[in-house]
Amino acid sequence: MIIDAHVHIGGKVGFKMKESVVLNAMTKYGIDKAIVSNADSMEVDFEQNPIPAEQQTSMYNSTVKAINFARNNADKIFVAAWVKPKNEQPDKNFYDLIERNLDIVKALKVHPYHSAEPFNSERTQEFIRMAQTFSLPIIVHTALDPFSRVDLVAEIAKKYPEVKFILAHLELQSDNLHAIDLCKKTPNLYADTAWVTLENTKKFIKECGSERILFGSDMPIDGEDTYSKNKEGERSIYQDYFALASNVQANEIEENLLFRNAQRIFKI
Repeated sequence: MIIDAHVHIGGKVGFKMKESVVLNAMTKYGIDKAIVSNADSMEVDFEQNPIPAEQQTSMYNSTVKAINFARNNADKIFVAAWVKPKNEQPDKNFYDLIERNLDIVKALKVHPYHSAEPFNSERTQEFIRMAQTFSLPIIVHTALDPFSRVDLVAEIAKKYPEVKFILAHLELQSDNLHAIDLCKKTPNLYADTAWVTLENTKKFIKECGSERILFGSDMPIDGEDTYSKNKEGERSIYQDYFALASNVQANEIEENLLFRNAQRIFKI
């Protein structure tokens, strides 16, 4: 079994990730379940320019779209609700939406870079308190930009020790070693493997154990064949993970990575 903890639909300014592409890729590459967030919630573009108000999608509507996708693909698609701390705060309607759909909404997703909002800001912490209320983990994009640094997540993780924080990418564009070290020191920090080599995943497991890292891919950022190759046609790092999955005698560490951790953390 494989559960992909980092999958997207929707998107603005260059991202157009279709639900049909996600489903086709899952079938083609043997992905059993996916945690999906809707990139329609992006607040700024790649150059940090605000997306015009008329092109913005409210996080309520973005989450409804993801929920409908999950409802139409029962027991296959689950939701990480992508929130918008720069321009919105969680009101009663949003709380009610999440509460009504806790059977399929399994996490909140924060993308500090595409919100241009530091992860340790007070506006972001409103959503962390929401996650705490519903006992939901938070998937947070981490990278070397000033909004998404792992140090900011570690700071907040210590402030909210009962919340699980999943470091997507283990700090993108880095060698992952600082992120691994912080995870070793902070028990409620977890990780996913999106754009993380298997070699560095093994380093994480050696330092932090096999119970705190989940397979994730960022699919379909490179299209339907993200699992196989990148946009330049080069072999995807995810093929190394699939080699583990093809082992009919997979050990506990491999099963934790590929699906058991996701089952436990997301309660699916």
